[in-house]
Amino acid sequence: MSEHDRAPGAGKAPPRSRNALSAVLLVLACLLVPAGALASWAAHGLTDTGRYVRTMAPLADDPDVRIAIADAVGDGVLREAGRRADSGPRPAAIEPFVHDAARSFTRTETCRTAWDAANRAFHEAVLRALRDEGTRGAPVTVDPAPVIARVKRQLSDDHVPFAHRIPVTHTRIPVLPADDTDRLRKGYHVLDTAAFWLPLAAAVLAVAGITVTACRRRALTALGLGTALGGALLVLAVAIGRRLTLADLPDALHRPAAGAVYDALTATLRTVSWLLCVLGLAVAAGAWVTGRFGPRLAARRRARGSAVPGADPVPEPTRARA
Repeated sequence: MSEHDRAPGAGKAPPRSRNALSAVLLVLACLLVPAGALASWAAHGLTDTGRYVRTMAPLADDPDVRIAIADAVGDGVLREAGRRADSGPRPAAIEPFVHDAARSFTRTETCRTAWDAANRAFHEAVLRALRDEGTRGAPVTVDPAPVIARVKRQLSDDHVPFAHRIPVTHTRIPVLPADDTDRLRKGYHVLDTAAFWLPLAAAVLAVAGITVTACRRRALTALGLGTALGGALLVLAVAIGRRLTLADLPDALHRPAAGAVYDALTATLRTVSWLLCVLGLAVAAGAWVTGRFGPRLAARRRARGSAVPGADPVPEPTRARA
């Protein structure tokens, strides 16, 4: 092991004990790296309303999401019409017209605007419930009146029978039960704290592990490989989470739409995971190459410097005889 591989003061303590302590610190750092990335993504990436709306906006053009929107809008319109209508045909008689109009509505610019507005309202309502302790024990609700008004206008423009009779009232529809809201609130506060401390603790442990080791290049190699492994495990966790999330959905017909939403929300997390893999492998490869070929290159430079031929001695000037 060359002098450059050793940490300063390596002789003050037995190398074996220093390496053991370094290994423990580096293992903890590698464990905290993916956990910190996950906490930062959940606490910051999902709590920005503008970013959330921009992430969800392209899904308005996804075919599976369009089908889910059309079914939800059509069923909601039929349910309200059947509950409030006091005369005329039964809702089943106009069901094909309503669903056709809803599918047509999903291909319009109005639907994209309504999609963005609904996502913004939903996200703001959830954030308000997570951050406001005064809403403890209350469900998260949204007002669907703006979306229903847009659908009613589109149905009227398409000359759907009885479209003008669809009521547009301001109601509060629960989108998240109170029990789930309370659990999410506790998890949000934990993630908000962990998003700051976990990356900081991982950096401190990594620096400490490299400092106390008797061989820094070996420690850098281990840290790089551990970081790459943590990124790979995070990629695997995202894939398993997707499978479990879709498996728990009661409506199997809309699982493709839910999968598209899941993929859009976790795109940043997957990118960070792959960056951890690439960065970790690059650090490990750099440390290994430097440790393997660095001493040889340094020896060659020293050999070249010592092998430079000296110049011929300059003859001393002789004094001319008188």
